[in-house]
Amino acid sequence: MQLIGMLDSPYVRRAAISLRMLGIPFDHRPLSVFRDFDTFRALNPLVKAPTLVCDDGCILVDSSLIIDYAETLAGRSLMPSGPGARRDALRLVGVALVASEKAVQHFYEHKRAPDKQDAGWLQRVHGQLHDACALLDEALRTAPADRWLCGAAPTQADISVGVAWTFTQIVAADVVSARDYPAFAAFATRTERLSEFAALKPV
Repeated sequence: MQLIGMLDSPYVRRAAISLRMLGIPFDHRPLSVFRDFDTFRALNPLVKAPTLVCDDGCILVDSSLIIDYAETLAGRSLMPSGPGARRDALRLVGVALVASEKAVQHFYEHKRAPDKQDAGWLQRVHGQLHDACALLDEALRTAPADRWLCGAAPTQADISVGVAWTFTQIVAADVVSARDYPAFAAFATRTERLSEFAALKPV
């Protein structure tokens, strides 16, 4: 299998880390949807990152769907099985994906010429990004220091939350800082020490 996309994308990176944690072998092709558009399009006309090219040529897109398929192949899930723990993990994953999404929107808006940027919309995006970071910081302040978010082993919640903070610091450090969200930042530092994270650096 091939995973297509740059690791500076939080969606590509969470998919790659998840595949590695599940023990699913894959080749990573770091193609950019900008610089390598034509090459990417030859593999997937949607030019969507991440793209998973299965061994039989089947194409999957969207990090959550790729992770779902990988869990089927592995015969195990990166999500807790109990209803309460699973709900808690889903909540954290959802908020982390919002943080990533809003950081992406911040990044792309700043690629526009200054006179073309929508200040009102950007202010709203920044507010949503701050709210997502605040929710995660609050949850992480009360999380046990000797365990992961949903138990003794890392789950998808830990992956998504860790990836989200690292990504915000790449593209939106001027908007959200470790000073404002110390628990979130400290947790991400802990996840980045995991071998699966260290092997798949975003830059």
